[in-house]
Amino acid sequence: MMQEQEKRTEDQELWEAVFRTKAYKRESERFLPEVVEIQAVVGACGFSGGKAGKEKLWSASVELTAWKDEKSGEIYKGEFLLGTAADDRLLHLLQEQVKADSIIRAKVRIDEDKKRFLLLESVQAGDDPSLKEILKEQIQEVAMEVEGLGRFLLDRSVNWFAAAVDWMGKEVELTFDQEEEEVMEHAIRTAKALMADQAGWNRRIREYAADELLELANEWAAEDTNEEMVEVLDEMGELLVSRKQFMERMELETINVLEDEEFEFWFRDGDMFWGHSIRVSGSLSGRLDGAHIEG
Repeated sequence: MMQEQEKRTEDQELWEAVFRTKAYKRESERFLPEVVEIQAVVGACGFSGGKAGKEKLWSASVELTAWKDEKSGEIYKGEFLLGTAADDRLLHLLQEQVKADSIIRAKVRIDEDKKRFLLLESVQAGDDPSLKEILKEQIQEVAMEVEGLGRFLLDRSVNWFAAAVDWMGKEVELTFDQEEEEVMEHAIRTAKALMADQAGWNRRIREYAADELLELANEWAAEDTNEEMVEVLDEMGELLVSRKQFMERMELETINVLEDEEFEFWFRDGDMFWGHSIRVSGSLSGRLDGAHIEG
């Protein structure tokens, strides 16, 4: 009991420190003054935070898919956002307390549209039976069978469908965003066109990435190589990473297909860029318009 009391006191101190900040006071002006107790269904992700410019506090938020006004008993379904300004410690606390696909209880202030909520204190676990039914339906598996490509499952955390497919004898992930049916059909046609000419696209994409990034790969490699060895290879006209080695070390991980016949190929970098990913984008027209280091 003593430990629980100490924990509540510690949590309250975190909140009071944030309440005193200009960022929190500025945020609170967007909400109605009344304090409301709610229970809510959390979406596919927990709390996350973002900062802009020189801001000291995080803009912390979590998506909700339904909420219930404890006083009126009314339930609202849709897309909602629960948020607060938070320092590092409070953001970490909220990430521990609020898990994806869960039910929470909270004291909040609500905006006029009843779409956004300002959190006023740490959350507790919720137990509303009606919200439990909504959560049960929410977490059910969503699948799509695509002829010639296989069975795609919806990943709700990123809102895309994904399936394992064979590409040049190796299993990779094929993805497209959950969109309107017509948009998804366009993406599926793009996927089938790529799969029908794997050897051609595989060669063109790897060659393009090497053309764009080989010089950079050698600059990165030089930083990890003995200076004398770099000088010797330079005198011999040799590269630390050859064009052939670059293309071989790229390991395809994901193909993401988009509307308008566009696509992205994501590769592991083979340790050429210290573990970052390589992204190559283009379209079925044959245009390749970007090779970038990501992550």
